[in-house]
Amino acid sequence: MDIVNEWISGINEILWSYVLIVMLLVCAIWFSLKTRFVQFRMIGEMVRLLGDSGIIKNREEKHISSFQAFAVSLASRVGTGNLAGVATAIAIGGPGAIFWMWLIALLGAASSFVESTLAQLYKIKGKDSFIGGPAYYMEKGLGLRWMGVLFAILITITFGFAFNSVQSNTICAAWAGAFGFDAAMVGGFLTFFTLLIIFGGIQRIAKVSGIIVPIMALGYIILALGVVLFNVTKLPEVLKLIVNNAFGWEQIAGGGVGAALMQGIKRGLFSNEAGMGSAPNVAATANVSHPVKQGLIQTLGVFTDTLIICTCTGFIILFSGAPLDGSINGVQLTQQALTNEIGNSGSIFVAVAILLFAFSSIIGNYYYGEANIRFFTKRKDVLIIYRLLCGGMVMFGALASLDLAWSLADVTMALMTICNLIAISLLSKEAFLLLQDYHVQKQKGIKNPLFEKSRIPGLKGDIECW
Repeated sequence: MDIVNEWISGINEILWSYVLIVMLLVCAIWFSLKTRFVQFRMIGEMVRLLGDSGIIKNREEKHISSFQAFAVSLASRVGTGNLAGVATAIAIGGPGAIFWMWLIALLGAASSFVESTLAQLYKIKGKDSFIGGPAYYMEKGLGLRWMGVLFAILITITFGFAFNSVQSNTICAAWAGAFGFDAAMVGGFLTFFTLLIIFGGIQRIAKVSGIIVPIMALGYIILALGVVLFNVTKLPEVLKLIVNNAFGWEQIAGGGVGAALMQGIKRGLFSNEAGMGSAPNVAATANVSHPVKQGLIQTLGVFTDTLIICTCTGFIILFSGAPLDGSINGVQLTQQALTNEIGNSGSIFVAVAILLFAFSSIIGNYYYGEANIRFFTKRKDVLIIYRLLCGGMVMFGALASLDLAWSLADVTMALMTICNLIAISLLSKEAFLLLQDYHVQKQKGIKNPLFEKSRIPGLKGDIECW
């Protein structure tokens, strides 16, 4: 097992140090400039669209609403990355890792806009809802089916298997720390309820996510705000600590800046998924009148995940005085921090929160795999086998080591992200044209812009649903 860990760690070092960080930053900066920083100047429109999606109604068809698509993608985003991932980044990279999380979210939100808008443009009609995502825009937009198949395989392994094992692992660790529950018992319950929900398809997943996500996110934010207000006099000191650890001369000399940057970007991407190619799979299912609408809504999801929820966890840890020497890591560090702030109930609260956060991620992650399996095969028996394997990986995660689970997730996440960034870079012109069309209609006073592909002759590829 040690040899496997060393081998996986070596691959991680190559991918993250020399390839992915450069690609993420270059794409994020390029998309931000080309869209004139759409992630900042259209925040008001993003919020408005959550309640006014402008869907095309058809009583004979079942479709996922814009908000439900937002909830499912947020369910996948908001998980262990927010509680355990932030703690791991701080423990390994220091407080400066939080700064780099903020940066990759602020810039990477533009990547999220581009990929989700493209997913809407190249979506296809499914039995119960629209279907789409990177595999589909690779085939229909670029004409590269082999690339779509490669991505579909990578995301199925990453989300259905690797990420779900991480989510399960973290839930079991939290419940063992809070209640002393056996990992096998907790894993068994998780596996049963996972299979119960995922066999209901996207409609059931969307309904469950639409209930769990708002409750869990709001509850955690309220608690975190309470901690921040209680420690408000320490806030300037904590902010100074974060910035100094991100740029301080002492950290530069000791290599600490590199560690903070690496952990911040790595865990930030795991948390908000901007540019990874995951959220577009759900963005494509929404029934909206213009592709840009869902692109804007998914951009808001990046901000909600990292700038609000991840920041809450970071502040709780840094306010608490919990040890940052690596003696405590993962979700146990978050539990210890909250226990220091509000007493023994803090550990219990984190255990319950991580159950809701991570379980919603498990079912959201599963759907990403399902959508991509449907890309290269329509056989129901393959889908059934995949569902059973997902349940098996939830059980595996409950019993596996934390280091192995995280390392495997890092490798597969890096490979699928590289594949997606290449595709959206090649297709980004389409997203820019759609954004321009949306702006033109808004300037004419049209509150609910409608997309007609004949109006934009520069679009290419097989656009089926518009």
